[in-house]
Amino acid sequence: MAYTWFILLLAITGSVVLLLLLHGTSLGKALHERIPDRPRRRLFVASLSFFLTFAGVRGVVYGVVHKIPPFHFIQMGGRHIHHLVFGIILLLLVGYGWLCEIGNGSDSSSIFVGRLMSILYGVGAALTLDEFALWLNLRDVYWAREGRASIDAVILFGALLAAGSWGAPLLQRKPRKLNAKKPD
Repeated sequence: MAYTWFILLLAITGSVVLLLLLHGTSLGKALHERIPDRPRRRLFVASLSFFLTFAGVRGVVYGVVHKIPPFHFIQMGGRHIHHLVFGIILLLLVGYGWLCEIGNGSDSSSIFVGRLMSILYGVGAALTLDEFALWLNLRDVYWAREGRASIDAVILFGALLAAGSWGAPLLQRKPRKLNAKKPD
C-alpha cells in the first residue's frame, strides 16, 4: 500500500508546489502576461503536471521493480491494482468538473480553481497513459519491449498538450514599451 500512498503523495505535493509557484509569484505573473488567454494557460499547466507526474511515476515504478524500500505493488485480494485506475478516476472527476463548468472561466470561478483542475487533468492523463501498453496488450508489459507503446503515447499526448500552449504565445518576445514623444 506504500506504493499507492507515495504516488498520491507525489501527485498532491507536486500539485501544491506547482500551484504555489503559479499563484502570486513572478512566475505566475509572467505566465499570465505571456499566455493571456485562459485556455492556453490551462493547457500549459496541464502539460507541466503531465510531464512531471510521468517522470515521478516512472521513478516510483523503477523503485518498486528493483525492490527499493518502501515501495511495492498495490495488492487487493491478490489482485494487482495498476496506477492507471487512479488516473482514470482523476480524469473522470476533472471531466465532470469541467462539464459543470468548474474552473473553466465561463463564470466567476477563480484562476486558482482553473489551475487546480488543469493540474489534476495532467496528473490523471499521465497516470493513465503511462500504462497505455497495458490497455493495448491486456497484460502487464510495462518494462517489456511492448511497453514502448506507453512511452509513445505519452510523447504524442504530451506534445499535443505542449503545442497548444508552449507554441507561439510562450516563445514570443514581449513587446517593448517605447517612450513615445509627443510630436512638436
